Amino acid sequence: MKSYRIAVLPGDGIGPEVIGSAINVLEAAQCKGCFRLDYAYGEAGSGVIKKYGTNLPAGTVKILKGARACLKGPMTTPEEASAPVSVAVQIRKMFDLYANVRPCKAYPNAGGREGVDLVIVRENTEGLYSGRERKIPGGAVAERIVTKRASRKVALFALRLALARKRKITYVHKANILRMTDGVFSRAVLSVAKAYPQVRVEGMHVDAAAMQLVKDPGQFDVIVTTNLFGDILSDEAAQVAGGVGLAPSANIGTSYGMFEPVHGSAPKYAGKGVANPIATILAARMMLDYLGEAKAGKLVENAVARALEGGKALTKDLGGNASTGKCAEAITGLI
Repeated sequence: MKSYRIAVLPGDGIGPEVIGSAINVLEAAQCKGCFRLDYAYGEAGSGVIKKYGTNLPAGTVKILKGARACLKGPMTTPEEASAPVSVAVQIRKMFDLYANVRPCKAYPNAGGREGVDLVIVRENTEGLYSGRERKIPGGAVAERIVTKRASRKVALFALRLALARKRKITYVHKANILRMTDGVFSRAVLSVAKAYPQVRVEGMHVDAAAMQLVKDPGQFDVIVTTNLFGDILSDEAAQVAGGVGLAPSANIGTSYGMFEPVHGSAPKYAGKGVANPIATILAARMMLDYLGEAKAGKLVENAVARALEGGKALTKDLGGNASTGKCAEAITGLI
């Protein structure tokens, strides 16, 4: 029997609740497959800053480095200038998780646009999220770092993903204005795409892409873009597909993966049992795919779809009254 060591970071706010739900679903999936998940829990998030002086303690870093992948709950990132960088950003840099993968898919009875099924692949290590900011008289400046190397890596990832889907990729940019940085990105995508003639490639300005995601999301299959553009567009696409409560994400590198829900820690709902755990459950499903347990992953996704269709997994944000626990219970019972 295969065994995988998984780092689990429950996080802040509703994090422990949705992570707990995902673990219950993973336990059910294990029973259907010939593999075992060995969980190692670590502390991280704003809730541990007073205790450790950081939101990612050394002990947790050790746990992360000893694991095959990480299942991460939502975490609060303080906005003060002196606060630590977000845990997600630190882990992305630590393991060079260069591709942020956000599938946006409409599930039955969940309020999304029927037929929406696309994936946004976002460059994850640079751009405006590279953290290079400085003060100037009367204001501040943020540096937007776009390199050929990083752009080629994320383009290659997106093209290979497109091969397994509908063989279409849209690279999103603003090279008519950001001519140097988005010029580097666009040229890198087109250069890598030459090796994939079976994939149809089109370019689109980011403002047009934002409009088209609302107007006609069915035209998209795989979207690849830079860090900030991808962050914004993926939240928009998630809402078109039914809301961030259904939106998982993966952060993939050469030899490590971190999986988390798109949504935040929602501290005002913590402990009330009303949070939607499906985004985290679907993130766990993506982790199973990453580990090579695609059959178990498909069982999880099918159970989510059936539970939503039957109404038993409809939490408050989806127009139902299922609690966090009841939602997870309904999904677990269908695996």
